[in-house]
Amino acid sequence: MKKQLLGASVVLLLSACQSNSISSQPTLENASKSALASAVQAGQNEAQRLNLLLEEYFNESMALNPVYATFVGEYAYNDKFNEPISEASRAKDLAFEKKYLAAIKAIDADKLEGQDLLSYQIFKRDREMAILGSRFDDYLMPLDQMSGVHNYFAGLGSGSSAQPFNSAQDYYNFEQRAKGFALYMDSTIEAMREGIEKQVVLPKAIIEKVIPQLQAHVVDDVKKSVFYGPLTMLESNEQISASEKAKITASYSKMIEQVIIPAFKKTYEFMRDEYRPHGRDSVGLSALPNGKAWYEYQIAENTTLSLSAEEIHEYGQQEVARILAEMKKVKETVGFKGSLPEFFTFLKEDEQFYFKSEQEVVDAYEGVKAKINSRVGKLFEVFPKADYEVRPVEAFRAASSAGASYQNPAPDGSRPGIFYINTHNLKAQPKFIMETLSIHEASPGHHFQIAIQQEVEGLAKFRKFGGYTVFAEGWALYAESLGKEMGLFTDPYQWYGRLVDEQLRAMRLVVDTGLHAMGWSRQQAIDFMAANSSMAASDIESEVERYISIPGQALAYKIGQRAIRDMRTKAEAALGDKFDIRKFHTQILIDGALPMPVLQAKVEQWVKEQKKA
Repeated sequence: MKKQLLGASVVLLLSACQSNSISSQPTLENASKSALASAVQAGQNEAQRLNLLLEEYFNESMALNPVYATFVGEYAYNDKFNEPISEASRAKDLAFEKKYLAAIKAIDADKLEGQDLLSYQIFKRDREMAILGSRFDDYLMPLDQMSGVHNYFAGLGSGSSAQPFNSAQDYYNFEQRAKGFALYMDSTIEAMREGIEKQVVLPKAIIEKVIPQLQAHVVDDVKKSVFYGPLTMLESNEQISASEKAKITASYSKMIEQVIIPAFKKTYEFMRDEYRPHGRDSVGLSALPNGKAWYEYQIAENTTLSLSAEEIHEYGQQEVARILAEMKKVKETVGFKGSLPEFFTFLKEDEQFYFKSEQEVVDAYEGVKAKINSRVGKLFEVFPKADYEVRPVEAFRAASSAGASYQNPAPDGSRPGIFYINTHNLKAQPKFIMETLSIHEASPGHHFQIAIQQEVEGLAKFRKFGGYTVFAEGWALYAESLGKEMGLFTDPYQWYGRLVDEQLRAMRLVVDTGLHAMGWSRQQAIDFMAANSSMAASDIESEVERYISIPGQALAYKIGQRAIRDMRTKAEAALGDKFDIRKFHTQILIDGALPMPVLQAKVEQWVKEQKKA
C-alpha cells in the first residue's frame, strides 16, 4: 500500500534523542533471538513484555520499510528500497500486522499504567486499523501528484532530504537503493495495469498532473538531472579522497543514466500512452468498487473519530458561513467600500499584498520567525531543542506541491526542521498569510509538535516516529488560534490571513466530503472554494486535486482543532483559576501524537488531578 512506503502519517509528518542503529537490533532474519520471543518468557512483568514487544515491532517495521527507516534516522537500510508491489508483499504486510495484534492482545492491559497504558491502547488500535484497511485496493493507484514514490524518491536523490551523502559508502548505498526503486517502479506499472482490469484507476485530472512530474526526470544529460545534486556536493567533500571521488562520479553518473532515467522514462511512457486513455471522469472514492466503505474508513483513519460524511459536511458549511461573516468585519475595519467578492478581488489583484521575488518571501518569513520566537514563552513551558530553517520548495516538485509544508528534523540532531514555502507562483503566497502560515507549519505548530515528540525521553519508537493526521494537523490549526494570545494579528490584514487559513480548512470539510461521498465534480469543488475565499485560482486547483488524491486527509485539520479546543474549553470551565494554559499545552504535546479519544481521556484525568492539587 502507498502509505507503507513512508510508514505512519504525518507525517508525511515526522532532535536531540539519538536512535540506536538497527544493525545492532533484532531483525526478521534472527527472529529466534527477537524481543518478541523474549517478551513471552516467564518472569517478565506486563510493562516489560509490552516494551520489548514494541521495540521488536519497530525494528521489524524498519526492515519492512527501509525508506521510512532512513527518514527516522535508522540508517542500516540506506541501500535498500521497499519491496515491489505484489500479492506476496501485501500478504507479508498483512501477516505482520496480524502477528502483532495477536501479541498485544496477549498482554494484560489492566496491569499497565501511564505511558505503558497509552502505548498499549494506541498500538492495538493501529494494528486493528491497518488490518481493516487491507480490505481496500489502494495499491492499484500507487502514484499521485502529492505522495507518489516518484516525488519523494527524487527528494531523497537530490541530496536535500533525509538520505545522507557524507561518505563514499553513502553514495554506494544510494546506487543500490536506486536499483530497488527501479524494480518498485516496474511493480507500480503492473499494479496500475491490474487497476485498469478492476476499474480502479486514477481520475484523468490527476493523471495529467503525474505525467509531467515523471517526464521532468527524463533528461538527456545526467548533469541536468535532480539526481546529480549529490555529485555537485561531492566536489567540496573533504572526507573523501580525490581518487574515490573520481570512482564515485563515474559509477554514480552511470547509475543515473542506466537505472534512474530509464525507470522514470518507462513509467512516464506507460502513464502517457497506456494508462491515460483509461483514466476516469469521476473523482471521488464513492465512484469506485466498495467506494462508500473505503471513504468511511478514510474518515476513521484520518480523524480517529466515529463521524459520518454527512455530519462533517454540515459542520463545514456552518464554519464557512461563520468565517465569511468574520471576513466581512475585516473588510469594514480596513474601510473597503465594495462587496465581499470585490474585497476578495482586491486582495488577489493589488500588488501591495504580494512579493516580487523568492528571496523576498524567504526573508519575510525569517522575520516572522524571529517575532514568534520572542512571544511563545507566554503560552508554553516546553520547547523543542531542534531549530528549523525556512526554504523554498525545490523547483522539480513546486508546480504540484502545496503552498507550504514542514519536514521534521533528523532525530540525531544532524539536520534541522524545514519550513518549506512554495514560491512557484508568488500570487499564491500573499503577505497577509505570513503570520498564520508560520505559526501552523513551524512554531508553535508542526515544528513544536513533531520535534518535541522526537525528543521525549523513553517514548516507544513507534510513537516517537509515528503520528496521527488529526493530532498533527489539529494541533497546527489550534496553534494558529493562539496568535492573538501571543500578541500577533494586530494588523487587520494579518488577521484576515488567519481567517483565510481557517476558511481553507472549513472548506476542506465541505469539499472532501462533497467529492468522495456526495458525487461532486472537480469543477463543483473549485467553484465552491472560489466563491468562499480569495485564494488564487492555481492554489484552489492544487488544493482540490490534493483532496481527490488523498481522501479524508483534509478532514483532520478542522476536526482535530475542534477536538483540542473543546478539551481546553472544558478544562478551563472545570479548573477556573487553577487552569494554566502553559501546563495544558504541555499535556497536549508531551506524550506525542495520540488518537483523539485517547488524548481526551488523558486530559480529563489531568483535570481531575489538577482539581486535587
